[in-house]
Amino acid sequence: MATSKKFEKIRLNTSPKPADLQKLNIGDIVYLDGVVYTGREGVYKKVVDDKCPLPDDVVKASAASFHCSPAAAPGDREGEYNLGAVTATASFRFTKWIDKFLEVSDAKLIIGKGGMAPEDYRNYFVPRGAIYLTTVGYGTGALLGRGVKKVRNVHWADELGLAQAIWVIEVENFGPFIVESNLAGESLFERENSKIAEGLPKIYEGTRPAVLKRFGETDDRSDELI
Repeated sequence: MATSKKFEKIRLNTSPKPADLQKLNIGDIVYLDGVVYTGREGVYKKVVDDKCPLPDDVVKASAASFHCSPAAAPGDREGEYNLGAVTATASFRFTKWIDKFLEVSDAKLIIGKGGMAPEDYRNYFVPRGAIYLTTVGYGTGALLGRGVKKVRNVHWADELGLAQAIWVIEVENFGPFIVESNLAGESLFERENSKIAEGLPKIYEGTRPAVLKRFGETDDRSDELI
């Protein structure tokens, strides 16, 4: 596993080889080339709960699944779509499906917003040789949209609606994304949050205890969430 503390800007294929993923450090900036397919709750329920196979052109073309609903509308010609932005959705909501989804999809790149629990990386991602890429802050949908070359296909739109459908999109220099987890299951958010947590007692030095008015409130500073 690479150990350099210098974050790199990396171009990565959406069907990466293990050696390509092995080189990634948490915190590296990644841009993607190839094909990405979207998946929200409707897709995950259909694939995992209902045991419906992913379309062949999805699994053959890409190992990159994006927790995303594109801002798109039908174009002038049948089967054509105008896609302006691709905004990530929070990935923690997919925890209950992610293990089985990684198994049936053989996805190696999961892309989304905010990361997943460190335990998810260690228990589910590591055994499957997968990593997690997170978007950079809010309001990046239009920025990411610049990396979309075209919509290749849309699956399950009639059943799930356009927002929940699988969008298969061709991308080039698609990003930026941050490597949140690597093949060892290390988490950028977990590492940085632990550093911040160490300094919390100093922040509260000399302050008065909080006035607690709601059931379940506590002034135990170690309970603070970041």
